[in-house]
Amino acid sequence: MSLNPMSASRLNMRLKRRLYTLAFIAVSVIIILVIWKQITLKSKDNTETSIPEGKGLARNYSSIESLITVVIRDFEHYDNDVVETVKSLLKTVPGLKVIIVSNSPIYPPLQWKYFDHSAVKVINLKLEVGGYKEDRDLLYHVQTKYICFVPDSVRPMTRNSFVTLLKGLDEPNVHILAAPVSEVSLTSCQKMDLQALKWTLVYNITPSELFCDGVTGKHVLLVEKEALMKLPDPLILPFPDALYIQAKAKNMKTRLLRTVVWSSGRPLLQSQHILWKKHRLNQERQQRMFERLSIKRVVRGGKDEWYGCTRESARCFGTVVGDTPSYLLEGKWTPPCCLNALRTTARHVFKQLQIAGIRHWLEGGSLLGAMRSFDILPWDYDVDLGFMREDLPKLSWLLRASKSPVVDTEGFVWEKATEGDFYRVQFSRSNRLHVDLFPFYNKNGTMTKDTWFKTHKQDREFPAHFLNPLSTISFIGLNVSAPNNIREFLELKFGHGVVERPAYPNERLLKFPVELIPTTQRTPDHLDMGYY
Repeated sequence: MSLNPMSASRLNMRLKRRLYTLAFIAVSVIIILVIWKQITLKSKDNTETSIPEGKGLARNYSSIESLITVVIRDFEHYDNDVVETVKSLLKTVPGLKVIIVSNSPIYPPLQWKYFDHSAVKVINLKLEVGGYKEDRDLLYHVQTKYICFVPDSVRPMTRNSFVTLLKGLDEPNVHILAAPVSEVSLTSCQKMDLQALKWTLVYNITPSELFCDGVTGKHVLLVEKEALMKLPDPLILPFPDALYIQAKAKNMKTRLLRTVVWSSGRPLLQSQHILWKKHRLNQERQQRMFERLSIKRVVRGGKDEWYGCTRESARCFGTVVGDTPSYLLEGKWTPPCCLNALRTTARHVFKQLQIAGIRHWLEGGSLLGAMRSFDILPWDYDVDLGFMREDLPKLSWLLRASKSPVVDTEGFVWEKATEGDFYRVQFSRSNRLHVDLFPFYNKNGTMTKDTWFKTHKQDREFPAHFLNPLSTISFIGLNVSAPNNIREFLELKFGHGVVERPAYPNERLLKFPVELIPTTQRTPDHLDMGYY
């Protein structure tokens, strides 16, 4: 059977349409397969290189430049390797943002020679009268999520040096990461006991710890910018010591890596003269740092370091108004250097009174401190003693002080107080921390004196039988004279339950914090704790 021409034409058109349809489907399938393959490859690449989403950091490690800004803070003007350090950083990660931070204009200037350092920013923290606030604000110039602090003269081994830091920081509650330079054994984990109330910082080394309060030795730091914003002044020198102390105050831990991915550059500070200069600068910087951070006592390796007042300086606080020293209003107790000066002065006075045979006893808040903890009250600013007025002529220093201030052979200043009929013994001419000596006399069986302080409720007469006989009590490491029936004597002066109920001198102005009330009694073994 033959087809007519019209039928054959229609059949050909149907076949063509089917072929076109099949071709379209085939091409579509190929396109879909290609797209699917690309998506699969990209997904695989992201799986291998992106940061896990534990802290929401689903970023590509290949984009280090958009994640990290490198900051060089710890270097010396007179001997540094900053230029070569920057070159190494930019060679490893071209396009990396680098900021150099200095307390003053760098002198002598860095020698860049033919190296293009246009992308490197230098921040001078020195106040310039014609400058702007933003000029000295590191965080203003950082646009990345992380800041990598590198010490002078370091080299990233590879691009992976930064990737390792990013991976290490991706842990719950870790905001700071430290990575050793050259050798793990050269870094150690520090534990800190920051006692802001007592102006004290205690360091301990714990080499095996993973999470630290601070790190010693040459190391690189990776810090979240958001975490750095919570610290009041993290760039204080010596760096990063000040950063760690401020982080401790915010309960921020530092994770210490045990992997070495950074190496050292050229050796620095090689000559004896430069080493001496570095040592002297470190001492000055530490002094300024602890002063700014309100730390006056540092304990390292069981040894005390003092950064507060001395015999040659003024005491740490000014004139006391309303029986409330300024440090109490700052939420702190008496600086430990001041307490030490008071103890030294009191021991000297006890010795002189004993040698002269003057009858004397602990009075007021000092007796209360002895009853509680055998020490000065940790917020007190003087020591109070009573003595028999008729015994005054036995001690030449008191007799001479009645006319004008006199400095004894050990440098203590004896004087008659300007506020009334009593005496003071000061730590030195410069440092006026003192012991007050109140002359009492017996008037018809009652101990009285000629000067009273209306604002001191404990400043009152008392029966003479409390001094007949005198007792002794442990105080500042000595057995000293005290009234008999001490608890009864104190409750007569201060009120019932005073030994167990701590209070600041002027409760109308400042009440004692409830959270600081002790739940157990102290013993002489607790003296070093400095609480009561």
